[in-house]
Amino acid sequence: MNRRPRGRWGLAARLLAAIVAVVLVAAGTAWVVASAIGPVIFQDHLSLGATADPAVVLHAEEAFAAASGVSLAFALLAALSTSVLVSVFLTRRIGRPLAKMRQAAGQVAGGDYAARVPQVGMGSEFDDLAGAFNSMAADLERIESTRTRMLGDLAHEMRTPVTTLDAYLEGIQDGVAHADESTVAMLRQQVARLARLGEDIGLVTTAEEGRLTMRKVPVSLGRIVTTALAQASARYATKGVQLDVRVSDVVGRTVLDADVDRLGQVLTNLLDNALRHTPPGGAVWLSADRAGGRVVIAVADDGEGIAAEHLPRLFERFYRADTARDRAHGGSGVGLAIVRSITKAHDGTVTAHSAGPGHGAVFTVELPVSKEPRPDRRP
Repeated sequence: MNRRPRGRWGLAARLLAAIVAVVLVAAGTAWVVASAIGPVIFQDHLSLGATADPAVVLHAEEAFAAASGVSLAFALLAALSTSVLVSVFLTRRIGRPLAKMRQAAGQVAGGDYAARVPQVGMGSEFDDLAGAFNSMAADLERIESTRTRMLGDLAHEMRTPVTTLDAYLEGIQDGVAHADESTVAMLRQQVARLARLGEDIGLVTTAEEGRLTMRKVPVSLGRIVTTALAQASARYATKGVQLDVRVSDVVGRTVLDADVDRLGQVLTNLLDNALRHTPPGGAVWLSADRAGGRVVIAVADDGEGIAAEHLPRLFERFYRADTARDRAHGGSGVGLAIVRSITKAHDGTVTAHSAGPGHGAVFTVELPVSKEPRPDRRP
């Protein structure tokens, strides 16, 4: 923790000095006022008395001056002493929580994000400051944990294709393997995997930083759904998973103000995610409906399902409910993070729900509608 430079006073010392200065100024002011007003008032009372002997009046004035001066001096000295004691107590009372906060700030600056400041009961301002600091420290701790996990997952994702490429290239160099058509295809597949991982990471980082370029145009929901289905149908057929679409003509004509490619990527990622976690012979349903001024798109499956503790974190980068299983499926780990970022950029929301392992999952996207459905002009 950084120490305070020599020659600089702390806040407690400054508060004490300020309070003592105020008390001294108040005492001096009281002394001047009492000295100026007291004798005048006393003389007025003497002039109204029965005696007019100058010697008696002089003696009375001297006695009053001496008594008032001594009593006022003792009173001011007692007030000053009491004020200093109270000031010392208050400055220590204020200084202790500030010292704890400074210590905690030093720990956070040093990388210890578990540091927290206790509530000290010094008023709402101190409590709000402590709460804001603790919230900041918790966010930094979470971000650091996510960063560490992300770097570990990224290293793992890159290690597998790089290791494969290195092994095959070494085999070709040693003459053990041959650069035939199947080997070249496999090498190109691993290179494509690395390229896709880099593109996905770049995309989600750009989106989360608010720098994602959007070319929004009025587009019907049906067009976006049709495009996504065209891209996913072959993969579903190859794996033997049924893909059922439930979008009515009226809902399909709903117009959205959207980037066609980006929003199409949202549906493609959700469909690919459902396919990865649905075994052969299973089914996935893509549905859409209107709910007031919003359209609700749902991708549901009867696959592996998701445990409740994983649901709140599914849309984080590289988060995996089942690390080994997901890596075997070959996903980059950022598909759902991309879905959330693009949906948010369209002023929408995305949520996930599952009754638990073995009961499938439902991903729901809500988007604002820009216009009413186009009239059906077909005969």
